Amino acid sequence: MKQVSLYLCLLLTTFLQVSAQSSEKPVQRLAGIEKSIDKILHDWHTAGIAVAVVEKDKVIYARGFGYRDYEKKLPVTPNTVFAIGSCSKAFTSALLGLLREEGKLDFETPVRNYLPELVFYNDDMNAHISLRDMMSHRTGLSRYDVSWYLFGAPSRDSLLYRIRYMEPNEPLRYKWQYNNFMFFAQGVVAEKLTGKSWEDNIKTRFFDSLGMSRSSTAISGFNVEDAAFGYGVQKDSIIFKREYKNINVIGPAGSINSTVNDMAHWVTAWINGGKYNGKQVIPAAYVAEAQSGQMTMGAGRPDKQMPEVYGGTYGLGWMISSYRGHYQVEHGGNIDGFSASTSFYPSDSIGIIVLTNQDGSPVPSLVRSLIADRMLGLKYYAWSDTLLKKVTTQRAADKKIKEKKEEVPVVKGADVIRKNLTDYTGTYSNNAFGSFEVIIQHDSLFALLGDQKEFLKHVNYDIFQTYTVDKMKGIDSTEGGNKVKFNVDINGDITAAEIDLGVKSPVLFGRRAKAIPMTKASLEKYVGVYSFGPLDATVHLKGEDQLMMDVPGQTDYILVPVEKDKFLLKGLSGYTVEFTANDKGEVVSLTSVQPNGRFKAEKKK
Repeated sequence: MKQVSLYLCLLLTTFLQVSAQSSEKPVQRLAGIEKSIDKILHDWHTAGIAVAVVEKDKVIYARGFGYRDYEKKLPVTPNTVFAIGSCSKAFTSALLGLLREEGKLDFETPVRNYLPELVFYNDDMNAHISLRDMMSHRTGLSRYDVSWYLFGAPSRDSLLYRIRYMEPNEPLRYKWQYNNFMFFAQGVVAEKLTGKSWEDNIKTRFFDSLGMSRSSTAISGFNVEDAAFGYGVQKDSIIFKREYKNINVIGPAGSINSTVNDMAHWVTAWINGGKYNGKQVIPAAYVAEAQSGQMTMGAGRPDKQMPEVYGGTYGLGWMISSYRGHYQVEHGGNIDGFSASTSFYPSDSIGIIVLTNQDGSPVPSLVRSLIADRMLGLKYYAWSDTLLKKVTTQRAADKKIKEKKEEVPVVKGADVIRKNLTDYTGTYSNNAFGSFEVIIQHDSLFALLGDQKEFLKHVNYDIFQTYTVDKMKGIDSTEGGNKVKFNVDINGDITAAEIDLGVKSPVLFGRRAKAIPMTKASLEKYVGVYSFGPLDATVHLKGEDQLMMDVPGQTDYILVPVEKDKFLLKGLSGYTVEFTANDKGEVVSLTSVQPNGRFKAEKKK
């Protein structure tokens, strides 16, 4: 359950230059820049990157560096397909800009007027949250990213349903907080109003209109020639391949795949007021509005080291800042194995796209700044060397702290783990985050979360540390993720798992023990009348495989088998029934275990 981290290392990476348009020579302002980009790849251990630069309505530079397939040494080209992550957001919001132009919506009306299925945590949010609030990350909701990233969802409807359980941590329009769910929901609004999927809308309205022939909206978009594999870096030096992350369900927030040549068409339209090849693809009024600040992202004060870079507001799917005296509109993107940056400088009619197959990488922003300084005629600044020095210094300091850190005293008995690991197994669910399952494999506990698997290493008592099991490199034991605390009821049975997931308070996942399949013949031995003194309970079979317990004056209880001779009462937390057998294997009694005690009943002959 580890958060995506920044992979930094010092391994030499060979690069290969490939020109997008062999008939055009690189512009003088970028002459010799390949050497600097090669050094960045070398210093940050990047498998490969692709770069495109737009000026006015022309692509003036497009090249690939390094490898799309690091193992086979297949080169990156300007037509190599990468995942662009959150650079997709500008497409989704622009789709709403088109729908507004067509009179199908406005940005100020409460969004539930268009999508009643979207329900928020309280009535105030339901009555006031608008599309503009969602487009500028000011709804009062924090990220809740692990809900979709770790736990997944079977459909967009089920993912949308979770939003009603997401508690805000700030008032509406009070604070900027990045939220992928709000961009996902924008895509669902578009689906509702057009009767077409978000994917179809993006293809017909943007990809087709802009000639983005190699772009796609799903993981299947990598099933083409010249597609990049994704990579990460471990132990500060080793490049390793990562699996593609399927994020189709939350697609409108970040599932687009593209090339720098295709993205150059997209940026060209933004530089030219929404026009591409003379056609108005994006409404001009929306283009101006989207690249204007809608919500302050933070203080944004200049620092002493680089006083010319400051500010920070969010437009509609874009981040806006002042870059060394120039107005910069930009958005980054990150997903497993890939990082991206799409930017343009509207007053200068310049656009820069950098895509890389390294996740959590600073390379796109470093290369963007390197190119921007050249294109804008600015004084050289060692962006990469400066950041690398900071990172190296910080890493050394962290290592010393780790070495000096005293061991936490072990409380006597705290290292004892439950004898029966099945006590922990089952399905754990939360309305806002979904479910995960705890299983036993090779005498160890594992948690299954969507397409991810976590090893649960015992820490003390009922607390475990998670370690990601990577299908390509085994258990990542270098750095643990979240701790999981299993909670018990008054009877000592585990009822929930508590995890700090970075939201307002630790998240509680209720436990539902996994039912053991039992045949009619194996259940029949429990059938009978059991006496609690003045009260008799009847246990009987319903159908072929369902055991019931009837208590006079109460509801009929469904008994769910979870262990040998142990059943849960379905729908009741903290209530179990345990049967006792004699030496002959005949059931002679049951014990009702409940919060107020244990009550034994003898089986009547």
